[in-house]
Amino acid sequence: MNARLSVNKTHFLNDSLMKKVLTPFLVACTCFVNAQQKIDAGVIKDKMQWFADARLGIFIHAGIYSVDGIDESWSFHNKKISYPDYMKQLTGFTLKNYNPAAWADLIQESGARYSVITTKHHDGVAMYDTKMNNLSIVKTTPAKKDMIQPFFEELRKRNIKCGAYYSLIDWSYPDYPGFLKDSSRYIVGNDYDRWNRFRNFFQGQIKEICQKFNPDLWWFDGDWEHSAEEWESQKVRTIILANNPNSIINGRLQGYGDYETPEQNFPVSRPAFNWWELCMTTNDNWGYHHDNNWKTPYEIISIFADAISNGGNLLLDIGPKEDGTIPDEQVNVLKELGAWNKRNGEAVFNTIGGLPQGHFYGPSTLSKDSATIYLFLHGSSGGNLMIKGLSNNIEEISVLGSNAKLTSKIVGKISWSPVPGLVYINVPQQALDKYVTVVKIKLDGPVKLYRGHGGLN
Repeated sequence: MNARLSVNKTHFLNDSLMKKVLTPFLVACTCFVNAQQKIDAGVIKDKMQWFADARLGIFIHAGIYSVDGIDESWSFHNKKISYPDYMKQLTGFTLKNYNPAAWADLIQESGARYSVITTKHHDGVAMYDTKMNNLSIVKTTPAKKDMIQPFFEELRKRNIKCGAYYSLIDWSYPDYPGFLKDSSRYIVGNDYDRWNRFRNFFQGQIKEICQKFNPDLWWFDGDWEHSAEEWESQKVRTIILANNPNSIINGRLQGYGDYETPEQNFPVSRPAFNWWELCMTTNDNWGYHHDNNWKTPYEIISIFADAISNGGNLLLDIGPKEDGTIPDEQVNVLKELGAWNKRNGEAVFNTIGGLPQGHFYGPSTLSKDSATIYLFLHGSSGGNLMIKGLSNNIEEISVLGSNAKLTSKIVGKISWSPVPGLVYINVPQQALDKYVTVVKIKLDGPVKLYRGHGGLN
């Protein structure tokens, strides 16, 4: 970002250039470095608007792996457990306490604008009544019910967008090549008849999900095992958009997705494509697991602030138990996140990515007209904060949540120089949020930033 800014001969970042640099819709170099090279960002930008504004989604990994609390699908693929022992979990998956309305209430309380749930993981077990084979929780578990339809119905009652996770790979299907990490059933190039049978199967399931649930968002996984040509990625995209032209597709379809999906590790520099989403667990596992390495509410909120500061979303994962209940630790995190969002939502939702690096040492966002800056202060970061290169006049400063009014001091402004002074704002300890404090700075117009080298430059 800094390299592109340096070509501005006046060394000031005006409103027009600010929007080009900071909005989620216009990112230079999309034609050079991004994984969605088959998709024209300009064509999809209208349907992507709700996603750009949403900022927060809740991921749900529900599956038979929750019965024993083991790695989802990977436990047998990586030979931690035998395949027959893994599949024995089918007999223990009950959903006896499943309450989709309560799930939707919790998601709404978190502040999330969308939710994504597993319709089928790599183990091939469908979480709905698929007609393509008999491997589903409806036909092969004591639950004997479809998880997806009632959950989507409850989400839609609350105006929450519905996302379907679907694994392209299926390690249980007899005509899928892959099975265990050190063995495969066959090589695609040697047996296209089997591969075509599998393609008809998985594309048939995609058509089922389209027709049954009409997802607002598709979250594919497993594309790394085959090429776009082998998956027929363009055809898959066409199937989905023929059913719903406004469906959004994540970035795991070998170049035919609408946004990037970094996983677990926070990107140091923002992904290259126009829209992106960080998917992250609340402990170290996606599904329910005997794993007590829980992230704290502060850690989740600080990660969330960094994501939105970089123009992205956070898709935060929870893993329900086999009976359909959600672990208390995850309930607590979502409730605390929701309470924080209620205090600070103005700085989160319907905003754009914040100031370029070097102007403020922390996360920030901007209002869509870029006339308001929101600064995020982690933990107990009170005292004087500093903004560099702000050419605007400040009209008002306040702390979201408490609405405490703050004042600023300009340091180092020289009358004969166009270079703005440093802005210092004192934030008293009593005004701080217990997790992350948001300082709102209302400007006299769209933000204008100085990007020069000081002096007369």
